[in-house]
Amino acid sequence: MNSAIPASRTAAANRVRCARTQSKIDQVRTAFSVLKRQRTTITVAALVRQAGVSRTFLYENPEARTLVTANINRDSHGGNRGVPAPRDSDGSRDRALNAEAALKDAHCEIRTQRNRIAQLMGHIRDLETHQPEDSAQRISAENTALKDRLRQLAQDNRTLEDRLQAARSNTRFLDRRISQLEAQLLERDQA
Repeated sequence: MNSAIPASRTAAANRVRCARTQSKIDQVRTAFSVLKRQRTTITVAALVRQAGVSRTFLYENPEARTLVTANINRDSHGGNRGVPAPRDSDGSRDRALNAEAALKDAHCEIRTQRNRIAQLMGHIRDLETHQPEDSAQRISAENTALKDRLRQLAQDNRTLEDRLQAARSNTRFLDRRISQLEAQLLERDQA
């Protein structure tokens, strides 16, 4: 009974995959109709944009490839505009697909970087607009005053540390002196 469940799932997945593929082929047919009505030059790039499918689908699906080749050849009276020539090996196809994926990744990264630059430029503009014209001079004057105050506090801190050290030294001296005097008093009392 367990083997029937995976088989039914596999069959269902295959039906869904076939339905998706057929839907994409229908999109390609519709795109051809739209491009012909618009009297637009039919190329693979235009077809991909209009149909919303990938170039990979057009290259790998035999029905889609035949449909593309037949329609573009008919449109250009035998010329082969936009459809790549059949490849001798899978290596060149793989390289083309890899190059297309890398190009897509590069465009995505460029878009991301442009958005980030735009955000940062906006932050810079916001920071510049919120500052009055004399703010640079005011901030510089405040910075100088704060540095002077820091120097004064550091000097006061050193003075207080010196006084504390002197007070501790005096306390140690007085503690020794008190212990000496106590010792002398004990000697007198015992004598």
